[in-house]
Formats: sequence, structure tokens, C-alpha cells
Amino acid sequence: MNLIEDIELVLGALIASLFGQGGGVLYTPIQLWNGSDFHQAASISLFLIVVTSFTATIVYRKSNKVDWILALLFELPTALGAFVGGYASHFVSSTSLRYLLSGLLLIAAYFLFFPPKERQKKVLNTKSLFWVIQHKKNGLIYSIDIRLMVPIMFVVGALTGMIGIGGGILKVPIMLIIFNIPMSIAVGSSAFMVGITAAGGLLGHLSHGNFDWHSALILVIPVTIGALAGSMISVKLHSARLIKYFGVFLFLLAILMAGQTFFK
Repeated sequence: MNLIEDIELVLGALIASLFGQGGGVLYTPIQLWNGSDFHQAASISLFLIVVTSFTATIVYRKSNKVDWILALLFELPTALGAFVGGYASHFVSSTSLRYLLSGLLLIAAYFLFFPPKERQKKVLNTKSLFWVIQHKKNGLIYSIDIRLMVPIMFVVGALTGMIGIGGGILKVPIMLIIFNIPMSIAVGSSAFMVGITAAGGLLGHLSHGNFDWHSALILVIPVTIGALAGSMISVKLHSARLIKYFGVFLFLLAILMAGQTFFK
């Protein structure tokens, strides 16, 4: 771990938090760019996400945007999937993991450039559907189909835990498009949820000893400061154009990573 990499990670935390994303979408690529082993980079990224996630949650909690019941409900299968993904990553080559990360970065770029819109709410007769949970937050009522939620979030957790990202860039669109959860609740709850997912993934990586405590602890304070600053600015700054620019940046980063892996 060197000073340049430290600075890059701090800026990554600030930029990602500024645009409402978990820093993991940048933490892992930055470490790989500086020559780190993929498995070590993913585990350190997950550790940093755990810390910065709860820092961002403090900011969103003050705005009453975190639905704790919703977050915990979604995180039961997601965290389990993240643990499985973190454990399974030990048996997957670094090359395959790099391509998987590039693919998810492309998905992240797409949703930043073409953000999903809230759909018209549908009223479900939950009395006749015992697998549907109806919930209310800030006067908004929404229903969650457990049959869909459990397998989808397990897969999301497995993928993100494997490559060392929190998965917020996938969770928010899924909550909007599939489960019709209001945007403000989805974004605020996701800030807390990515930390739980990252913790599950980290445990999976730890089971194989893929973790550098020294490097991770050195980065905690500066990265936390970057994430906190980005989150505080984010709640006051809403620029669709800037978010699209970040989407373009992630698209180019994904192409660069895929090309670097192919020609390596």
C-alpha cells in the first residue's frame, strides 16, 4: 500500500458517495490498477465498505430515508449470498473475476446513465397472498413478494461478495423496477444494506485468509472521511448531468479493465 494508492482510494470514497454509490465500485479497481492481487483487493474493499456504509447511513438516517425493516428483510438472503460468493471466490481465477467485475461495472454505468424511473403503484390483495409483505414508510405503502425477493437478492449478494463491491448499484434498480419501492427509500436504505452485504462477503473471504489487516486498518480513517464528505454533499447536490458523467467514467473503467485483462 503506497501514498498514491491511499489518495486514490480516498478520492474514490468521496466520488462514489457523492453520486450515491458504495465505494466498492471503485475500491477494487483502484487496488487492481496498483498491482494488488484480486482476492486481497476484494476483501479489503469489502472491509472498507462495511465501515463507510455505516458512516453514510448516519447521514441518510437524519433525513429519515432508511427503512430498517425493509433493509433487514432484503439483507437476509443477500448477506447469505455474499458469504457464499466470498467463499467461492477462492476457487475462481483472478482473470475470471476481473471479467465479472468489468461486466458489473458496465451494468452500473448503464443504470447511472439511464436511471430507472418509479412506476405507478399497484395495490395487491395481501390478505390472499401470504407470501407478500406489505410495508409502510413515510406515508408510502409498498408490497414485497418474498418468492421473487429471496432468490434475486441471494444472486446479487453472491456476485457482489465475490468481487468485493457492496452492490448498491444493483440493489437500487432492483428495488425500483421489480419491487416498486420509492426512490428515496431505496437509495437511503441501500446505504445501510451495502454494509451488511459487504460484511457477509468479507466473512467468506476471511474463511480462506484472503485479507491484509495492516493495509485495511491504515485506510479506514481517510476513506471514512472521504465517504462522509461525499454523503454530506450528496444530500444537497442533485445533478443528473454529473451522475451521467460518472456513468461514462465507469463505462470507460470497465472497458479498460477488460482490455487490460485480455492483453495481460
